Amino acid sequence: MTREQKSAGPGSTKGIGMRSGGKPDGKRGGGARSRGPSQRQLRVGEEMRHALSRIISRDELNDPDLAHLAVTITAVDMSPDLRNAIAYVVPFGVALEQKVDTTVMIKALNRAAAFFRGQLSREVDLRMSPMLRFRLDESFEQANRIEALLHDPLVARDLAPKTEDGETAPIAADTPDDEADDGEA
Repeated sequence: MTREQKSAGPGSTKGIGMRSGGKPDGKRGGGARSRGPSQRQLRVGEEMRHALSRIISRDELNDPDLAHLAVTITAVDMSPDLRNAIAYVVPFGVALEQKVDTTVMIKALNRAAAFFRGQLSREVDLRMSPMLRFRLDESFEQANRIEALLHDPLVARDLAPKTEDGETAPIAADTPDDEADDGEA
């Protein structure tokens, strides 16, 4: 018996199976802090992304909604047990006048998920091929929105450097480096 167990008195569970501070021993359980994906999840997800890109580029799909549609697989998230995968996609090379209905595209890809799963089982060496779902990758739209906000004149005014008296310094026009030197060398 340890000193803590003796001082706790009879019938007390203090010190038994607990670290100091009342936290359970060991690394499992009790931790509400979530961690990111493991190295294996990342590695398998990247391999799945490459394999899906190869499968889609072969253009073997019979679905008219997917016929000759270029799709970019931006990422594949794997579940910790590698049994489920979410593939994030965006339409690729779409002209401005030709809009792609992304909801139709995602529904068609999800309809073809069984076909993709069969093809993936031949291309990626895993114990079992994961269940596959497709989602639209909205990160590019969010980045464009943030970029537009940063270029807004009201935001640019707030981001401009301040002078010593608290006034906003005028924003100089961007000039090439050779013009700014005024010929001094």
